[in-house]
Amino acid sequence: MFIITSLVIFSGFGCKQTNPKKYIVNLEIWGLFDDQDAFTEIIDNYKKANPNIGKITYKKLMPDTYKQEITDALAAGNGPDIFLIQNNWLAQFANKIYPAPLQFLTEKKFKDNFVDVVASDFLSAEGAYGVPLSVDSLGLYYNKDLFNAAGITSPPRDWNEFADISKKLTKFDVSNQIVVSGTAMGTAYNINRSTDILNLLMLQSQTEMVDSISGQAVFDKVVQKKSGNSIPGQDALKFYTQFADSSSPQYSWNSRMHYSIDAFSEGTLGMMLNYSWQIDAIAKKAPKLNFAVAPVPQIPGNPPVNYANYWAFVVAKNKTPDTTGIAPAQATLVTNEIRVEEAWNFLLYLTTKPEQAIAVATGVSGTGQTADSNFDPAINYLEKTNKIAARRDLLDQQKIDAKLGPFVKGNLIAKNWYQANSEAIEDLFSEMINQINRGQASVDVALKTAAVNVSQMMGK
Repeated sequence: MFIITSLVIFSGFGCKQTNPKKYIVNLEIWGLFDDQDAFTEIIDNYKKANPNIGKITYKKLMPDTYKQEITDALAAGNGPDIFLIQNNWLAQFANKIYPAPLQFLTEKKFKDNFVDVVASDFLSAEGAYGVPLSVDSLGLYYNKDLFNAAGITSPPRDWNEFADISKKLTKFDVSNQIVVSGTAMGTAYNINRSTDILNLLMLQSQTEMVDSISGQAVFDKVVQKKSGNSIPGQDALKFYTQFADSSSPQYSWNSRMHYSIDAFSEGTLGMMLNYSWQIDAIAKKAPKLNFAVAPVPQIPGNPPVNYANYWAFVVAKNKTPDTTGIAPAQATLVTNEIRVEEAWNFLLYLTTKPEQAIAVATGVSGTGQTADSNFDPAINYLEKTNKIAARRDLLDQQKIDAKLGPFVKGNLIAKNWYQANSEAIEDLFSEMINQINRGQASVDVALKTAAVNVSQMMGK
């Protein structure tokens, strides 16, 4: 439950023109996962405050075809005004979207409003390219019945404890086949978000993923420290893959195991790392499963780090404005610039922190009306979807939530790294893991091969 402690404020871009004339424009939003109901009250309230908006329509697309549909529609000039992109997609969409200029959404306001990883992913010298309503990061799911049966009283806080608990939980039959797995780690293709887990380990190990100047992959490089030289990327990969190495004391998983989410739901998996949206999916799949979620383990002595995976709203750079059903006198005033401004006006209302007064002044007309002062659109959305806030000011109230609390803490320490093509890099990381699993390459060779391939991709 959220408590609204302030009134709603919103000021638009406010183009300055002499003798401004009234215009009306329609906006179309394309999204994923959320139904229309998640935005109905938000849209209705906003339209009352902004007389320059005709209709705001929301279209839910399917995940499997979403990226291609967006790409094709934008290329044809008939895409949405506003749409979602994943936090690793900016490199592929930067030339197709229009940032909010920093004079309207300043760097300070952006950083004060969102958790740190959002600025890392979407803020640049040109402005803010995307704004999320929710951010997600990894949490540690654990089976409480298996923990209780093994006499384990609490989830692991660091990876040493994690490895010890995994070993205690793993059970073998008479033919040395795994019947209960301590953890789903070590393979690529039967673990949900396996490469995200590897990214987490690398970032926690303080691995520099790509060089900030050249853009080349450096996650295979030696790091010189006073304590001695090390290859943190290699250490992370070795730690991850040991759980699928039958000769390792940590052996607890292999490529023949059921898919990680299925195994956990079946009660044959002690621990897995995943995102918050799996909570409801698992509860629905296995309503009697006694499980909980804890913060992800950390590396002792290193700064705490999590890994973020989320979606942000962006504004299409070019599109013929939709003035369907609008009187010609009002429709002819609408330019692409006005369409972009009105799209960003709505997104700032949707995602940024309300302040102390109510004022919606939009576009060339400079006119505005009063909205519901007790209505916070982000809170409305989060309560309907049960997601974790991207806005900093809302996280304190979610920290105490038994289900979402561990992910809230994770979002505050979440990181990411710039990827030219996230799907292709995910494939390369999966193949790197698979080569090690199959004995086709050592950890060192597989890591170096992946780095060469990622560097080639980053240069394209």
